[in-house]
Formats: sequence, C-alpha cells, structure tokens
Amino acid sequence: MNQNGPMLNAYPDSIGSRLEGIVSLLEEEWRGAFQSFYILPSLYHSDLDRGFCVVDYDINEELASRSDLNRMQEMGLDLKLDFILNHASVMSPQFQDLLARGEASEYRDFFIDWNEFWKGCGPMTAEGYIQPEDRYIKEMFFRKPGLPILMVQFPDKSEHPYWNTFYQKVWEENGRRHYLGQMDLNIRSPKVWAFYEDVMDKIASYGASILRLDAFAYAPKAVGRKNFLNEPDTWEVLERVHDLARKRGLKLLPEIHASYQEGIYRKIAAQGYMVYDFFLPGLVIDAIESGDGSRLASWAEEVTEKGISLVNMLGCHDGIPMLDLKGFLPETRIQELIDLMVKRGGYVKNLHGARNIYYQVNTSYYSALGEDARKMLMARALQLFMPGKPQVWYLDLLAGTNDYEAVRRAGEGGHKEINRSNLTLEEARRRMELPLVKEQLRLLRLRNEHPAFAEGNRFEVVSERNVLTLWHEKDGHEICLKADLLKMEYEIAEK
Repeated sequence: MNQNGPMLNAYPDSIGSRLEGIVSLLEEEWRGAFQSFYILPSLYHSDLDRGFCVVDYDINEELASRSDLNRMQEMGLDLKLDFILNHASVMSPQFQDLLARGEASEYRDFFIDWNEFWKGCGPMTAEGYIQPEDRYIKEMFFRKPGLPILMVQFPDKSEHPYWNTFYQKVWEENGRRHYLGQMDLNIRSPKVWAFYEDVMDKIASYGASILRLDAFAYAPKAVGRKNFLNEPDTWEVLERVHDLARKRGLKLLPEIHASYQEGIYRKIAAQGYMVYDFFLPGLVIDAIESGDGSRLASWAEEVTEKGISLVNMLGCHDGIPMLDLKGFLPETRIQELIDLMVKRGGYVKNLHGARNIYYQVNTSYYSALGEDARKMLMARALQLFMPGKPQVWYLDLLAGTNDYEAVRRAGEGGHKEINRSNLTLEEARRRMELPLVKEQLRLLRLRNEHPAFAEGNRFEVVSERNVLTLWHEKDGHEICLKADLLKMEYEIAEK
C-alpha cells in the first residue's frame, strides 16, 4: 500500500446513519481499496451547511465516536479532515460569549468588527455601519448581494456590524433576537491564532494526516485590496498555518475554486502545497462524451511537467465544478457540457443567482454520464490512472443516481442534496453486487496496491485520435491503461 493510494470521501452518516457503518465496510468488503478517508466536517459539532459551519471541533457523538477513528488507525488508514479557517458558527462558544457580554467579552475582536475595520474609509449610515467608498471595495468579491454585514445586538441593545461573508439568518422570537450564520474570524487577533492551534491539536489527535483548508482564501482581508486571495497576505497566512500544521504532522490541502486562466492553482503549487484537481471532473466528461482524450492528455502533461502534487476527483459533496474550466476549454464547450448534465437531470448553481456566471452543476457523476455503466467505469479508470491522489465519493462508487426526493425534502437551497443520499448499510451492500461497483473496487485495489503508482514514479500519456494511453513506472514495476473512448473499452497491462 502506497501513500498516494485512493481516498474515500463521505459524511459520517452517509452509510448506516453513523460512521461505524462505513468503518465496517472498510474493515470488510472495502478492505484494501483505500489508503485514506476524507470525512466531511459534520464529524464535528456544526449547525449549517452539513458541517461547514462549525460550532466546535469536538466529535459529534450523534454521528461518530473516538472508537471509529481508532479502528481506522488500526487498519492503517489515514484521515483527511477539514479546518474552516475563515469562519465559525454563531453558535460557537466565542460568538455566544460576545452576544452575552458585549463590550466586556474577551472575544470582542475574535470576529471582524466592520466599523473598526473600515474606520476612516467612508460615511456612517443611519443603520449604524460604515459604507466604504467605492475606491476601497472595487476589488472586493462579495458572495451575496449587498455588504457582508451581520448586525449584532449587545446586551445593552447597542447594534454592532460584524463581517459575515457567507450565510446569515436573523429573526425575533419572544422578544429576543436569534441568529444563524457563519461569522468571519479576525486573523489579526492573537486569540484567533491560539484557537487555530487548539483546533489543529484536536484534529491531529483524531489521526489526521491531511488538513483541508476550506474557504482559506477569504480569511486575509485588507482595506483597498481583494478580500479573496489577497496577495501577499494570503501566502503569509498560509505559511503561518503551515508552520503550525507541520509541527503536528499535518499536510495542508488549500481548497479554492478559480478559473484555469487565472492560474491560481499554479501559485498554490509553487508555494509547495497540494492542489485540488477541480479541472479533472469536467475534462473526463468532455473526453468521454467527445471521444477525444487530447484535452485530458494536455492537462496530465502540464501537471507532470510542472511537478504539481494533486488530489484528484470525479464527484464530491458539492457538485461538478465548471467555473474552473474557463480558459482551458472554449466557452462554447463548457456550456455544452453544462447543458448536457442539466438535460440529464442536474441543477446549475450560479454565483449571486446571476445567469451565465456558472459555477458548478449539482448532480451525481453517474447521472451526469447518463447513468451509463460503461462510461462510469471509463471515468473511474481514467481518474485512477491520472496523476495525483484519487478521491472517491462514496455515492459514485455505489452507482448513486440523482436524488430528487432529497432535494425536495431539503426545500429552498437544497439542490446540493441531489448527490448526498444517505444509504442504509443493507442498501450499500446490495449495491456492491452490481458489476459496476465490483469493477470499481477491483480498480481501486489495483490502484492502491500496485507499486508503479507510488509517489515519485514516472508517468507518460499519449493521445492518438480516440485512444488514450496512461503509463506509470516505479523501480521496474510498470502498469498501463489503454482507453478507447469511442468503443468505451479499456485494457490494463502490468508487470
């Protein structure tokens, strides 16, 4: 088993309602198929966005136990876990202390006081917040309409604006104000950095080896500069986090979505970090649907030539990224792929609700491929032979299709649930009898165990019309995938 082996990706309750369900599969039917497991952050105490609004980083005992994590360590599986660098839940102890004590709270500057941040940069509005002059915010990117402000009421009834990039909901009940949301952390505060250290200690104690930094590029903010990937502040913050992580044996995986033409993935790789391959999901669909592997080969060649360390994937908890392909594929081709996936039942997510500013398509990968078993197997084979550490969404492995009932149950904004079906352990085991699932497991074991895939190997790719050949070699061990994208057949030769 090599350290570049496949990584399972799931929520703690994706199979069998608790993490122990997946652990039992890893001990039995899935033994030897995976080297790592990325458990999504509902492993922690959280209240929104299915884990990505963390209250605290203690284990959520309703979904998992320390025993589950210990069992995986005994199997030799390492973990990838999330650290949400930019924000915390309004239900976090720090924000609740601020609500309870106001000016007297020791966490008064743990979050970003909007008026303190923008002091001298614009007029005070009647609502009690500074409206920054356009010249100060023209480079900023806001994730929702209007300014990213949550008005927070202190015990003396005074109102204080705080920076709130993502979700918020405020309502009055029984004479009290209630909040839901994700409050941005003030990285200028020593208490925030002490909090970061405490969190990393906890995550390392769970057996993690990879720390995924969610929304990290929003954390560094400065007047008159971008609030997303602000340079050089982003790299300085990342290096500081890296120093803390390295002391705890954690390897960073910064998560960021940006178009190919912006080249941000190259900047992250140049700093020595692993990069998420958000280009691969769309490029594989493009290759399969067009019968032309040349663009996929071009990406493989670039990654190899630049020595970029990747975590690659097909499906995931979020959807199939399309914004990332801008500048790599022609705009018309990107739109054709989006239209095809929507025709097959997917949903389009647009930024700010605007049309023609595409971001991702919410769909299961199997449904995006027309629920064609041969195409799904081809996609998996291509992923496993592409450069990088392959990450496998549990529902794709189990031939999951679009779950419209889950979307309906989730209500407004529940489009992501289309690809997050919770399965019983019995249903998962039934699906493992499908030839599509059995062959994926065979490919995963091959990818996990064959020495030619080890880190530091030699890799070559050749694209000839409709045939794509991917070759790996390490210490005299070789393995080769020859994929015919028109016949939708592949052969694997090894020695």
